[in-house]
Amino acid sequence: MFKAKIVLVGPSESGKTVLANFLSDPKPNVEVGSEYRPTQGVRILEFDSQSGGSGDNVNVKCQVELWDCSGHIKFESCWPAMMKDSSGVVILFNPDVPSHFKEIELWYSAFVDAPGLQDNQCLLIAHHKPGCKVDDGRLPLASSMARLTLIHSNLEDEPEDVMHAFCRYLGKVVNTMSESREREEMSIIT
Repeated sequence: MFKAKIVLVGPSESGKTVLANFLSDPKPNVEVGSEYRPTQGVRILEFDSQSGGSGDNVNVKCQVELWDCSGHIKFESCWPAMMKDSSGVVILFNPDVPSHFKEIELWYSAFVDAPGLQDNQCLLIAHHKPGCKVDDGRLPLASSMARLTLIHSNLEDEPEDVMHAFCRYLGKVVNTMSESREREEMSIIT
């Protein structure tokens, strides 16, 4: 069984904790419109999930360690510790807040670009809060993020779609981990 550490980052008040709670325990009638309480530092949720991988990794059971990181910049000194040994990064933002488009560039730079993660180890989520109009059209993303997988999250109307998209992403992460493990084993042999 694979164990994947996924770091969930993004601007404050974008919905990271709501999404983390849903992914770790997707019960019906999940409360998505509750009062905002900012995460202090990081919350770590552990759960099992099926990956939507390909090849030998189709429907592989995976232990997920989901790090729900605070969106406040005052925790920037903790970012290297949060990223240590991570398998992937989910960047979440609210597309209804124009400043989030600029902020996610910082998160991408610090959590994907600087540590040298591959694009398939990153998932970009445009999270739509309850009551907001959902516009799945073209978003004004920076060119560095245009090649990332982008999904729209609407936990009120389409929670299954969000879960399936996360499982497909997890499959890509598991494939990358598997390939890395194989390369490491081959380097020992040769």
